[in-house]
Amino acid sequence: MLMGEYKHNIDSKGRLIIPAKLREELGELFVLTRGLDACIFAYPLSTWEQIQSKLKDLPLVKRQARAFTRFFYSAAVEVSVDKQGRVNIPQVLLDHAQIEKACQIVGVMDRVEIWSSDTWQAYQDELDDSFEDIAEELFDLGL
Repeated sequence: MLMGEYKHNIDSKGRLIIPAKLREELGELFVLTRGLDACIFAYPLSTWEQIQSKLKDLPLVKRQARAFTRFFYSAAVEVSVDKQGRVNIPQVLLDHAQIEKACQIVGVMDRVEIWSSDTWQAYQDELDDSFEDIAEELFDLGL
């Protein structure tokens, strides 16, 4: 299971060190794509295959299905980890997440999220005020 929070920097060539604990779960080859909430999603290949299977079943005639699939796939890329534990993140993904240098790498069960440190902090600040309400609502639904 992917979990934990790590602070890192993108170097001038767009490379990011993936923490060893997360790298073990992601594997040496994994997929990066645009994430929700202005971050980058990283998926192990096995999880990516499951997502592809679900997305393939979306109805082509539905505008939202086409839009989401385009958004999700158009920036998707397989990346491999180099000998220093780094991956090269394409500029389109860095732009999507507004990452210039400082970033947060967050393990979230079946994926890793890569956030701009500023965006992550703003998200955390916003969530701090409503975390208990969210938890109460989700657990009232039986989760």
